[in-house]
Amino acid sequence: MNNFRAFLQADRVRVFDGAMGTMIYSKGVYINRSYDELNLSTPDLIANIHREYIKAGAEIIETNTFGASRLRLAKQGLDDKLVDINTAAVKLARNAVESAKHDVFVAGAISTLGVRLEPYGPTSLDEARALFKEQAQVLLDSGVDCFVLETFHDLAEMQQAILAVRELCDHVIFAQMTINERGETAYGTAPEVFTERLDAWLGPDDVIGLNCSVGPQTILEAIEKMRQVTTRRLSAQPNAGNPRDVGGRHMYMATPDYFGEYAKRLISAGVRFVGGCCGSTPEHINMMVGAARALSPGRTSVAAITVEDTASQAVEPMPFAERSRWAKKIANNEFVTSVEIVPPKGCDPSSMLKGVQLLKDNGVDAVNVPDGPRAQSRMGALAVSLIIEQQVGLEAVTHYACRDRNLLGMFSDLLGAAALGLRNMLLVTGDPPKMGPYPDATAVFDIDAIGLCNLVNRLNHGIDPGGNSIGEPTKFVIGVGVNPGAQDLDYELRRFEYKVEAGAEYAITQPVFDTAQLKHFLKRIEHCRIPIIPGIWPLVSFRNAEFLNNEVPGVNVPDHILERMRKCEDSNAALKEGIAIAREMLAEVRPYVQGVQVSAPFGRVPFALEVFEELR
Repeated sequence: MNNFRAFLQADRVRVFDGAMGTMIYSKGVYINRSYDELNLSTPDLIANIHREYIKAGAEIIETNTFGASRLRLAKQGLDDKLVDINTAAVKLARNAVESAKHDVFVAGAISTLGVRLEPYGPTSLDEARALFKEQAQVLLDSGVDCFVLETFHDLAEMQQAILAVRELCDHVIFAQMTINERGETAYGTAPEVFTERLDAWLGPDDVIGLNCSVGPQTILEAIEKMRQVTTRRLSAQPNAGNPRDVGGRHMYMATPDYFGEYAKRLISAGVRFVGGCCGSTPEHINMMVGAARALSPGRTSVAAITVEDTASQAVEPMPFAERSRWAKKIANNEFVTSVEIVPPKGCDPSSMLKGVQLLKDNGVDAVNVPDGPRAQSRMGALAVSLIIEQQVGLEAVTHYACRDRNLLGMFSDLLGAAALGLRNMLLVTGDPPKMGPYPDATAVFDIDAIGLCNLVNRLNHGIDPGGNSIGEPTKFVIGVGVNPGAQDLDYELRRFEYKVEAGAEYAITQPVFDTAQLKHFLKRIEHCRIPIIPGIWPLVSFRNAEFLNNEVPGVNVPDHILERMRKCEDSNAALKEGIAIAREMLAEVRPYVQGVQVSAPFGRVPFALEVFEELR
């Protein structure tokens, strides 16, 4: 118990396991059987599912006892095996934990009784409490670390379950309600209401949460309401979306990547315990683990420490305009131009350097060097940037991603980059490995782009992640990425605000094909405006436009642009039309922004230069 409380108190996001029933069904066990009884008849099946979730990174696993209370078991003639089923469940979970390579704790799972309580049903409150207490006692005697009271829709029943556990012990309780598509319980209770009630009933270390019934989006909306009325830690274990009937089977359609993305949003909204319910699998949980690692307060502690916290060690950074030619033009409100090139796949940069020389000869201000975009394996951005600056003399804007390095590695890289004379940085979180040719590669995500901004800002003030002096400060120009066309724009705006607060000094956007969308975004950031440099991508074909619209995260190609590209009769016509569209975008956005980044499609620099004809 002491270990579990210390585990809870650490400033980290913790990850539960996912669905047990979904996994059992996927192993060929039909739903006409008691899934709880499988603890006795097929124990290896249950133990292996626990191990799969632990291997995926789960830190808290729930016992297979969702329906193992007396009344639920009685419906299948198994009430006389209540003690055996619950005892075996804890034993199986404990055995699975023994093989874990990280700390894993066992939660005793208890759900509703499956009957209505007074005044709407025949079961009294006292009877309900006794039934909950019976199951909880067996789980407690068998050695659970905490209790998860889950999928409750009746506050009165939840209260009896809480009281039952409290009569036995002071173990931590996760009290999780379930809601419908309207964001309410089946009895019409709003999240704000049941959160305030639970807050009053629970102990100081207990957790309020949501699970089951709906997918991540509805859970997120409810969590945001709950956070407004409590300071208590929150948990969220959504379904993998709503099930659809596919060939007579209920299939959950939310992908692991989608789950991982919403895990980040839940964590940003204040959730400290994430996991999955119906339809989720070890793959879903693994993506949540990645999100938790990226956004855990404990893992992103750099983001929580401001320069003022270590004022005695900090020094004034070099004035922005003096750090690089790129920074000087931005500071003087001059329109800057840059082109994003593609680093070489091998170790020979000669072909790339010819294109970069062409950029310099045509007066482009800087070359953008991406860092493994879409998780592709190419020459490192730091090395490419140094080669370009030394051999061509054109300034580089170096993209630097959090995906592949831990905090110590980033710190070392940045000190080396500063010593070599690199100045202009674009700090990004990075695309997950699953997008690239090596989907099983391990992502690190020790911190995200916000934490990285804080780290670089601190280095510019002459202090390291621990607040110690590094001597001469770095002279980085701190840029960040932003997506004006994000599906969840409010979330994107919150992260942008955090980046500015962390020290961002300019931003480069995802490719812009909708100027109205960009203008709307610029209006939304007036309160935290920094120089904005939109990305512009010359399309080369209708297929290229479709790919960007459907397969590149954060890029939205409007229907009228797709239609213009679709009508092109051949590749030459398509290329001309794509360049024309890019020039139109540049002309439209120029009055509102501080520069432009044009991508060189497939590394073809001349196509990018044609777009700049608009400036002349």
